[in-house]
Amino acid sequence: MLKPSLQLKLGQTLTMTPQLQQAIRLLQLPVLDLSAQIQDALEENIMLEMEDLPDVPETNGESTVEIETIRAEDSWQSRSEQIVQDGGWNGEGRPVADFADESGQTLREHLLWQLEIEDFTARQALIGEAIIDAINDDGYLTMSLDEVASYLDKEANISVDEVEETLHKVQRLDPVGIAARSVAECLTLQLRQLDLDTPGLALAITLAQDHLDLVASRDYAELRRYLRTSEEQLQDALVLLKGCSPKPGLAVSAASTEYVIPDVFVRRVDNRWQVEISSSGIPRLSVNQQYARLLRGSGDHAVLRTQLQEARWLIRSLEIRNETLMKVATCIVARQTDFLDKGEEAMKPMVLRDVAEEIGMHESTISRVTTNKYMHTPRGVFEFKYFFSSHLSTAGGEDQSSTSVRAKIRKLVGAENPAKPLSDSKIANLLAAEGISVARRTVAKYREAMNIAPSSERKRRPM
Repeated sequence: MLKPSLQLKLGQTLTMTPQLQQAIRLLQLPVLDLSAQIQDALEENIMLEMEDLPDVPETNGESTVEIETIRAEDSWQSRSEQIVQDGGWNGEGRPVADFADESGQTLREHLLWQLEIEDFTARQALIGEAIIDAINDDGYLTMSLDEVASYLDKEANISVDEVEETLHKVQRLDPVGIAARSVAECLTLQLRQLDLDTPGLALAITLAQDHLDLVASRDYAELRRYLRTSEEQLQDALVLLKGCSPKPGLAVSAASTEYVIPDVFVRRVDNRWQVEISSSGIPRLSVNQQYARLLRGSGDHAVLRTQLQEARWLIRSLEIRNETLMKVATCIVARQTDFLDKGEEAMKPMVLRDVAEEIGMHESTISRVTTNKYMHTPRGVFEFKYFFSSHLSTAGGEDQSSTSVRAKIRKLVGAENPAKPLSDSKIANLLAAEGISVARRTVAKYREAMNIAPSSERKRRPM
C-alpha cells in the first residue's frame, strides 16, 4: 500500500519573474520603438519621470541600417472569441499595438531557423516542419494533430502521440505562445513561463483557461463573486494576463522599410574587442519621489499604488534589458572574434544553446534577444541572429560554421572561370579537399540561398 511522504530535492530551474517577462518583451523592440514606448509610459504614468533628455538618434548615419517593419494596431473586442483578433491590451482595457520583428523574416522562416539549430531529432524535425507549415500568421496551429499526422509521409508511420510530443517542443520556441490551438492555450503557454511564486499566477491561468468571456467584457464583479477572490488578487492576475499577447505570431513578420539604430557597438580597444550598449534615444527613468512619499503609510489611492508598482517594474525591466543585451552581445563577440578579425570565412558555428548555457538563460529568451537586435561592428551592422549557424563536420574533427561554408562557396564562385563555371559537385569536391564534408545538395541549397545561379546559367562564352 502506498503511503504519502515528503521528499526534499535539490535542483536548478530557469524561471521568469513578471519583470523579466516585461524586459523580454521590451527586448524585441528596436531603439526608436523602445523610446516611443517609454514616452507613452511617461505620459500615462504619473509616477514616472525622466532623469535626462537623450540625444535624438540620426537616421542617415553609418550606424543605421534599412530593415523591414510592421505595426499591427488591433481593437479591443468584448467577447472571448474576438480576443484573438486583438493585438493585445493594457492594464486599463485599452488596446495596445503589437510590435513586430524588424528583420523582414517571415514567421515560418523564424521558426524553421530555430528548428534547425535546436535539439530536434531528424524525425522530430520532419514533424516540426509539418506543424510549422500549419501555423497561421497570428501564431495558431490551424490543423488537428490527426491532420498533421496524415499530412506526413505514410512510409514514416508517424503516430499522433509523436506529433503531440513534437508540438510541445515547438511550443517552447520563440515567440512564446506559438503553435497554440486556442486563445486559452496561447495565453496559458505564456503565463507558464513565469516564476511559480509570481503573485496572481494561478488565478491568471484559471482566467485564461475558463473565464476569458468575463475578462473580455470586464465583468470583474462577477469574476470576484464566482472565484471568491479579493479585488487585489484579481488585479494581480489581470495584470499578468493582460501582459500576454493573444497574437504572438505578429511579433515576427515581414514588412516595409524603416531605419533602425544598432543596440550595441563593438569596438577594438587595446587589441581587445569591447561591447557598449547604445543609449541613443532612450531616456533614463526614475520614480517620482515626491508622489511616492505621499503614498507612504496610506492605504488609499489604489490606482496610484498600481502605477507606482508598474513604474518600478518598467525601470527594473529596462535595467534587465540592458544587462541581457550586454551578456548576449559579449558572449557572441567572445565566440566570434575570428569573424571580427578575419571575416565570414572565419565564422565559428554557434547555436542558441551555446549562449543560453553560458549566460544561464532559456534558449527561447536568447532567440528573442537575437531577433531584431543589431550590432554595429567595424565590418558593418549585423543582426545578432546573423552570428548563429549550424555545425558542419570537417576531416580534422573540428566543427565548421555553415556561414563560413557559404562564404567559401561565394569565394569559389567569384574566382571561377566564366567559361567553365563550377558545378555543385565540383564545389563539394573542392570543399572536401579543404577537409569540409558537404554534400552536393547542401552546396545547392546554400548557393540558392545566396541567390547564385546554377553553373549552366553562369556560363559565359569567351569574347
